[in-house]
Amino acid sequence: MSVRRHGSPRTVQVIRRLLRAYALRRVLKAVITVWIVVTATFFLVRLMPGSPVEVYIHTLISQYGFTYDEAANQAAALFAFDPNQPLLVQYLDYLRSLARGDLGQSLVSPGTPVSSILLSYLPWTLFSAGLGLFVSFVSGLFLGMLMAYRRGGLIDHVLTALGSFFQAVPNYLVAIVLIVFLGVQLGWLPVTKMRGAVSPGVQPGLTVAFVADVLYHAALPVLTYVLTTVGSWMLLMKSSTLSTLEEDYVTVARARGLSDGRIMRAYVGRNAVLPLFAQVAIAAGFVVGGSVVIERIFVYEGIGFVLLDAINRRDYPLMQGIFFVITLSVIAANLLADLLYSRLDPRIRRHPAEGDR
Repeated sequence: MSVRRHGSPRTVQVIRRLLRAYALRRVLKAVITVWIVVTATFFLVRLMPGSPVEVYIHTLISQYGFTYDEAANQAAALFAFDPNQPLLVQYLDYLRSLARGDLGQSLVSPGTPVSSILLSYLPWTLFSAGLGLFVSFVSGLFLGMLMAYRRGGLIDHVLTALGSFFQAVPNYLVAIVLIVFLGVQLGWLPVTKMRGAVSPGVQPGLTVAFVADVLYHAALPVLTYVLTTVGSWMLLMKSSTLSTLEEDYVTVARARGLSDGRIMRAYVGRNAVLPLFAQVAIAAGFVVGGSVVIERIFVYEGIGFVLLDAINRRDYPLMQGIFFVITLSVIAANLLADLLYSRLDPRIRRHPAEGDR
């Protein structure tokens, strides 16, 4: 009994110490958030009008002239899905499969695991949207510093106006403008040939031909991502640079006679970009989710293109798998941003109440 009396407070103390750890609290909060979003997604997709079986039957009748009985018999042979099964049973089965890392099989393509579909299409989305984010971030840093050093001048006014404009314009509107004007009206871009993620017959590999073809097909989505996000990076970097230029260590560096280039590289640039790192992590989390409309407009076969097709067909497992990936990317990015902030500013870890707010 004495061992239990002495051991129990020690165990409680260890648990309390773990719960006070900033990183552990954030991880637990992220796990709970993932569970909430997964649960909400499971029930919300089933609230959509029409089950996969009904949508498939309607497609066979309207497009191929099947009778209802013929379409119903073919649907019964195709789908391993019982729409009348209780939702709670379906939900518990889904959680058990998810805990094993099994995302299920596509209803529309029986025998095809959802994970294999994600592995086939997700890399194209990560490449195009990730490349667009990288180019816009690097360009925004350079242009933002240029605006700060030329504040009040013509360059500052022009770039600020352009940055504010592109920041406010929706990405799908920019995509439509690129197609209509550059592709149709002016004929500068062969929009039809640029559809898809890669040309038929091109062999994958680390070859010049394959890389050039991939960049060719991803050019329009990447350009859209850059145009619609570079403005925010420009304005953020300008504000951060102006704030850094007012710091005492910059004044001291100038008093020591250091050149403007040296001050910009060693003092201003490094410190001005630090607050933007967490923003990059958050923006990276929305890479997958933000590609849905863009990929559909350009017929770029990434995960966003597949998601819209899954929604139209009510392919529940595929929809849940894609939304699960989007949820994980966003929450993981926010978790990374929180941990990054705690490293940049240790006061967050020392004051848990403030950090949680």
